[in-house]
Amino acid sequence: MTESKSQEMTEATGAVSGGVRTLLRLEGLTLLAGMTLLYGLWGGPWWLYAVLFLAPDLSFLGYLAGPRVGAIVYNAAHSYIVPLAMLTAGFGFAPPLLLSVAMIWLAHIGFDRSLGYGLKYQAGFGFTHLGRIGRGADVSKV
Repeated sequence: MTESKSQEMTEATGAVSGGVRTLLRLEGLTLLAGMTLLYGLWGGPWWLYAVLFLAPDLSFLGYLAGPRVGAIVYNAAHSYIVPLAMLTAGFGFAPPLLLSVAMIWLAHIGFDRSLGYGLKYQAGFGFTHLGRIGRGADVSKV
């Protein structure tokens, strides 16, 4: 991909780069570490953590219906909105399982973000808010 074409795609998708991209990835790593530590302190069962950790990735199946639906389904499963609401409710008055699921879900999101897997654009799976991933990604820009 040429420099100008890469710049056009970054502008079209709003993908971040440079120090901001690194900061966002470090935030993901911090979220993963923090939620995993909190889960351990909470005393949640590790078998549940192992079973549910990759569950949000089932949202990849949305791409079977095309890139638009895939991006919507993937982003719904990889956004902080629902797990943070569950975490808040779990601390307040909900059953302990809700709190465990919320922490695992947030840890998964942090893991993905630390690896550079951001929220998806409808242009295709490889176009994320953290930059391109997969084939066609310019790793020299990372």
